[in-house]
Amino acid sequence: MTVRTRFAPSPTGYLHLGGARTALFSWAYARHFGGTFILRIEDTDLERSTPEAVQAILEGMNWLGLHHDEGPFYQMQRMDRYREVVAQMLQAGTAYHCYCTPEEVEAMRERQRTLGEKPRYDGTWRPEAGKTLPSVPEGRKPVVRFKNPLDGDVTWNDVVKGQITISNRELDDLVIARPDGTPTYNFCVAVDDWDMKITHVIRGDDHVNNTPRQINILRALGAPLPEYGHVPMILGADGEKLSKRHGAVSVMEYPAQGFLPEAMLNYLARLGWSHGDDEIFSMEQFREWFDLDHLSKSPAQFNPEKLAWLNNHYIKLADNARLEALVRPVMEREGAQFAGAPDLQAVIALMKERTNTINELADAAMLFYRQPTPDAALVTQHVTDVVKPALVQFATQCKDIEWNKAAISAAMKEVLAAHKLKMPQLAMPLRLFITGQLQTPAIDAVLELFGREVVLARLEQFAG
Repeated sequence: MTVRTRFAPSPTGYLHLGGARTALFSWAYARHFGGTFILRIEDTDLERSTPEAVQAILEGMNWLGLHHDEGPFYQMQRMDRYREVVAQMLQAGTAYHCYCTPEEVEAMRERQRTLGEKPRYDGTWRPEAGKTLPSVPEGRKPVVRFKNPLDGDVTWNDVVKGQITISNRELDDLVIARPDGTPTYNFCVAVDDWDMKITHVIRGDDHVNNTPRQINILRALGAPLPEYGHVPMILGADGEKLSKRHGAVSVMEYPAQGFLPEAMLNYLARLGWSHGDDEIFSMEQFREWFDLDHLSKSPAQFNPEKLAWLNNHYIKLADNARLEALVRPVMEREGAQFAGAPDLQAVIALMKERTNTINELADAAMLFYRQPTPDAALVTQHVTDVVKPALVQFATQCKDIEWNKAAISAAMKEVLAAHKLKMPQLAMPLRLFITGQLQTPAIDAVLELFGREVVLARLEQFAG
């Protein structure tokens, strides 16, 4: 058997973290077995589906690198196929026309609620042996309902949750085609999974209630059943359902915030799946390790601090040329002045160890690409009469030494010894005059990157 999985989002909003994780698991399972990963856009909800949402899904999948082998298939482009199957089911007697209006259906459900019964369609138009159906109302267009089994159970061995059984008495005859002929969600999904030969359906556990309906439709069609796995939802750190305040935003907001796709993939992979104690791994390793046996039965909790930690790890590993391509546009928007400034890749190499996102890295690097404006109060605090002579001597020595970190460090130590000062007494004023701030990486490394001419010019400008 060739493994065939699918990711089938509805384009009624952005691609969120839960959807991205489902896509990742489906992609990884197909890749693990050398199978096929299919992208399907379930766009039959005409009122809520938008082209912008479709584009957001495609962009999110592309950013994550979850490339599909087939598709994207759009349900709205498969209407002829759905109508064909509906016609076949009507002919086979597994579906029937129902002429009840929505108001009549709601009235029958209200009567059932009053009697303490489960509200459901009562089968008014369901054909049965010996049953006389009502007269067809003139001019009324019918819906098509699936003739769900009345007795027995629907049982499947969910690869995540274990065996699940739903009584057919809990399921009514769902509408599979509306009066205008457009098919409904569960019917389209069943037909698509059949036509696309899907072997494994991995999706969120909010779909558990849809599964028995889809199984019954597939059985009525004589179609093979895929294996189903329903992954628990993602919760916020407070245990509540993930919302925007927890980070349930579009996946495409994460690159805008400065996250790398490999960090997001690594994080999502561990959000409801485990491989021993391994926390950090490549997608190649993930594809090799991934199976359905180690999917968690419990909801996972989103932890932005852990995502930031992973992002820092991958930033430190990333090629500096790649980071430059990401950092430079952010810095340009902040007004960075690159002319005559240090090499950006060299700056990135110095700064990336301590930053969690590309945006943080860009902000940290800005100290090399803007004119410093030392705070007067800080200058008064750090540039004392004791320190001023040391600054003058250091500036003099900078004119003649080799310009590298070791030589700069040696010159600083010589000045400190001569004036009986401690390192912070010289380093803080230097940071203020050269960068305009007190917090920087090692001052000798910073001075080396700025270059002799800039260092001397700023010492002359601010130290006098």
